[in-house]
Amino acid sequence: MENNMNNKNQRNIQPPRKGKKPKSSTIMYVIYSAIILALGAVMFLGEDSVPSREIRWGKLEEILLKHDYSKIKVVNREFAEIYIKKEALENDTAYNNLKAKNIFGKEVEVKEAFYVYKFVTFESFEKDLETIENQIIVSDTTGKNLTLAQKQQVINESRIDIVPETRSDVFVEVFRFLWPILFIVGIFVIMNMITRKQMGGGAGGGGIFNIGKNKAQVYDAKKQMNVTFKDVAGLAEAKVEIMEIVDFLKNPKRYTTLGGKIPKGALLVGPPGTGKTLLAKAVAGEAKVPFFSMSGSDFVEMFVGVGASRVRDLFKDAKEKAPCIVFIDEIDAIGRARGKNTFSNANDERENTLNQLLTEMDGFGTNAGVIILAATNRADVLDKALLRAGRFDRQIYVELPDIKEREEIFTVHMKNLKLSQNVDKVFLARQTPGFSGADIANVCNEAALIAARHNKKEIEKQDFLDAVDRIVGGLEKRNKVISQHEKRVIAYHESGHASVSWLLRYAHPLVKVTIVPRGKSLGAAWYLPEERQITTYEQLLDEITSTLAGRAAEELVFGKISTGALNDLERVTKQAFAMVAYYGLNPVIGNISYYDSTGQSEMGFTKPFSEKTAEAIDFEVHKMVEDAYERAKQILSENRDKLDKLASLLIEREVIFREDLEEIYGKRPFETEETNDNVAEKEIVEQAEVETETADNNDGKSVE
Repeated sequence: MENNMNNKNQRNIQPPRKGKKPKSSTIMYVIYSAIILALGAVMFLGEDSVPSREIRWGKLEEILLKHDYSKIKVVNREFAEIYIKKEALENDTAYNNLKAKNIFGKEVEVKEAFYVYKFVTFESFEKDLETIENQIIVSDTTGKNLTLAQKQQVINESRIDIVPETRSDVFVEVFRFLWPILFIVGIFVIMNMITRKQMGGGAGGGGIFNIGKNKAQVYDAKKQMNVTFKDVAGLAEAKVEIMEIVDFLKNPKRYTTLGGKIPKGALLVGPPGTGKTLLAKAVAGEAKVPFFSMSGSDFVEMFVGVGASRVRDLFKDAKEKAPCIVFIDEIDAIGRARGKNTFSNANDERENTLNQLLTEMDGFGTNAGVIILAATNRADVLDKALLRAGRFDRQIYVELPDIKEREEIFTVHMKNLKLSQNVDKVFLARQTPGFSGADIANVCNEAALIAARHNKKEIEKQDFLDAVDRIVGGLEKRNKVISQHEKRVIAYHESGHASVSWLLRYAHPLVKVTIVPRGKSLGAAWYLPEERQITTYEQLLDEITSTLAGRAAEELVFGKISTGALNDLERVTKQAFAMVAYYGLNPVIGNISYYDSTGQSEMGFTKPFSEKTAEAIDFEVHKMVEDAYERAKQILSENRDKLDKLASLLIEREVIFREDLEEIYGKRPFETEETNDNVAEKEIVEQAEVETETADNNDGKSVE
């Protein structure tokens, strides 16, 4: 039931603007990068240009013995700087590594060059220097006749003096003070970037600082929705209730003069694909008031308390723009019944979000002019407090379309298709029972693709039928390897389904049978089910019998059964169990239903009936299925010759239609007959018309 908006959306698409100004977030990242580069430049380029090299004790001992040092500085009692004499630097090649070079590789003049020696402790360094002094004194005085004064002079000259120095690096000190602050800022920047990526650019452009803001899309005078109620096909009853809310927003005096109040909320409930979201879009396009659109999952994030914060922010913005409409799609994401999961913690984030939503929708605060629309296909799991009047005053059921509504939906989706003259929308509507609006849109699109694949200029009737087959049964697999025996078994299996469904009064009439593999199935049969609201025991029993006829045909013809009836057995078992345990259609179990439509026992671990009743249910289900199986075998035995003809025709052609079945079995004898129920209904209607006409005549006489 989706509308065709391609042309409308193309009008709103604008080419990207050239020369856009950089966003503020980009400018901030540039500033951060510049700060980091500046800090790196100060750290690495702001040091002394004189090259320095760290050395070990052996190298230092050699320098001291050769007297090539000019002075020794002990910095902060942590390391020593040994400065080399300029003459030694120029004449001795051992100090070439201290010669400075520019960026072009040429040597430049160095005023001071030094080595760095890191000692363990200052005391041990002093002892090592004393040892060197003694070695120098011994070498300078041994074998020489020196006077006492000369010896004293040698001792003074051999003394190694050190210059203590206390040095502090301003940058290091500042960095030590600032690094915790820089670390915290960096963490916030990283989290901000991560949050922006997760939230598609940040909530409201503020990243983590605005994570509690709502992420609703707002449609107002600046950004309008182009969908109207004309684009919504079918759903006549649902549109009436929705249009009344829109009319209230447009003409409030029409209702307030009589004392009426605007409904606070409406809940759209229905199967997937039936057009709930499309109805909300139509409301946004028709109401001409601000429209806030959010999904239930948009309230929940990995941070605690974000959901409740977003609910508060959403209603705050909505009150500022009242009158307005707030639409929450898939509300079951946050509206599930509370306290059902006993294993969760007491402080559940989803429950906190729901509690805040309940408070905002109908609490002590006033929400004048704010209407809540919500959509879900799981109304059975919603919390009772959310469904009560005052929060959702109306529950609008959006059901699967009937034949007339399907015809309207086909009309909407065929607007832009190039159709052949043989395409009949009424026929297609009859061929698609149980299809939702989304399914019909898919049928139209698949038909166009199939026609284009065969290089057709128009979409023909057969393309639509192939599209229906493609959606219902899957893609044909003609290249699948199947032996002749398997092909024969499949043919009899499908012929059994077709034969029994044709011969039973309440079984669905056949449309087409094929033994070409499709999807996961090796063969398939298409039926045209009758559109009815209630089903009797006889109708369900005929359906079970026709479903089991495939396996019955295998046993009747080949004397063996195969695994090909798995899907049939699954459907039959579920249907028989529902008849016995849910619908009360079994005389032994009686008029009792164990079905829980409220969903309150979803997490329960016990059955709603005793073990004795469970045995009785199992026995009755088994008996019902076996009786239907024997019934199918009996029908096929009585028509064995026709079954063989149908199977042979199916093996030959691979696909047969209703007309082929009619040639073999003849017309269904009960299709032209009126049932007793129809006759009785017709008599009641005719009697009512007669009574109405008599009453009108009497009224006329009394007036005279």
